[in-house]
Amino acid sequence: MYVMAKKQDNSKIVSILSYFLIGIIWYFVDEDVRKNKDVKFHVKQALNIGIISLVLGIILRGLVFATFGLFLFVYILVEIGVFILWVIGLVNAINMEKRKIPIVGDFADKYLKF
Repeated sequence: MYVMAKKQDNSKIVSILSYFLIGIIWYFVDEDVRKNKDVKFHVKQALNIGIISLVLGIILRGLVFATFGLFLFVYILVEIGVFILWVIGLVNAINMEKRKIPIVGDFADKYLKF
């Protein structure tokens, strides 16, 4: 006789891991996870932070290089700010709260359509 395994709810795990990229990949691979609105929220928020960090990082690194380091302080402040936003999102995922990340959280719903 075969025993059916109870389906495990991985929503909290995937929500937390989305801030470490592995959860974003998991979200797009696992169809059961894609059905969960809480996970989708955190994946969008994490992806939003990642895209903003990447774009701002490229722009500011270019400015730092072009101006021989004059924008280095601004670059460091922006990266610290992005890190703080990332921590806020991670804490929200750990607590399973659907709070948008300050300043940039609305961009996730507006531009990330999946």
